Amino acid sequence: MGINKEMDVVTMKKILFSVLLILLALNSLYPFSVYAHTNNSEGFSTINVKGKTLNYGLKLDLEELGHALNKTTDEKELINHKVLQDYINSHIKIYADSELVEGTILKTNIATIKERPFAVINLAYKIGHKPEKLVVEYNMFMDDSDPSHANYTTIKMDEKQQEKILTFESRELEIGEVSFLQNVKQFVAVGLKHIFTGYDHILFVISLLFGAKTIRHILSLVTSFTIAHSITLALATFNIVHLYSRFVESAIALSIVYVALINIFNQDSKQQPWLAFGFGLIHGFGFAGLLSEMRLDTNQMATSLVSFNIGIEIGQLLIVSLAFPLILWIRKFTIKPIRWVIPGTSAVIFAFGLVWFIQRAF
Repeated sequence: MGINKEMDVVTMKKILFSVLLILLALNSLYPFSVYAHTNNSEGFSTINVKGKTLNYGLKLDLEELGHALNKTTDEKELINHKVLQDYINSHIKIYADSELVEGTILKTNIATIKERPFAVINLAYKIGHKPEKLVVEYNMFMDDSDPSHANYTTIKMDEKQQEKILTFESRELEIGEVSFLQNVKQFVAVGLKHIFTGYDHILFVISLLFGAKTIRHILSLVTSFTIAHSITLALATFNIVHLYSRFVESAIALSIVYVALINIFNQDSKQQPWLAFGFGLIHGFGFAGLLSEMRLDTNQMATSLVSFNIGIEIGQLLIVSLAFPLILWIRKFTIKPIRWVIPGTSAVIFAFGLVWFIQRAF
């Protein structure tokens, strides 16, 4: 029995010695500091809003940051602002009056806090207007490397201050409240901006105008399109109906292609209100895509939706008011070069729609 015990002890020592040699060899190839979790890592946030600018002082455990970025993080690595900035913007969402804003890194440094190295990161956020409400959604490390991470956050805005410890179970902090008038003003402006920067929507409306014959006809088309996209915009915003964005964007491109083809091969065709209504349902889901990227206040969601839709309608009316008189004027000419303006423009619109469809569908 004694001999067996001595052999077991010798065998155990050999095993432990072999494991130690393996660990040392692995450490020489892959330093433990890259892959080790700090566990219970900490962070500190100081957010200060002054007028139209938000300054964010962020301090993060350097070792945990390196693990999240899957690299050894030192002062040289922090100089690579692009990678670090993209990571922060994807894990910290800041909404100023419901609109998502992104930060730009101004400078980085390394400091020692509680005898541990911390990355000190200063970011600036340009908001464009003085916000009345600020919401912070914090997700650093929690889903990537350290679920026990905690961030001690302080927000100062309009002589108000709020503090909170952000954890895995509680990741959100908000301060302030948007007034009814500010909410209406903001979402009307967002709707206007969206329609004037949504070139696919503009080209679709112009294509409908090419097939309109009278003022009454264009009113019926615009009304049908408006009612349809208002329905699906509301359904999507309230999460009653959801469609994949890739499908929606591809279908919007196809709607442009379809109407453009009609204008090319049948110039005397009269666009039907049911066609505008059908495609309007698809475009409504496209409009809702923007709202899904914003953090709508549940208490003012209906107001935000109506205001956003009003902004879209104002934009559409401006487009119709500018484009339709020009189209009617062109149709009065019998000279061949002039008569080819509408089918030629439709061919260009068709090309854009086809390219967009290929890009979005494949």
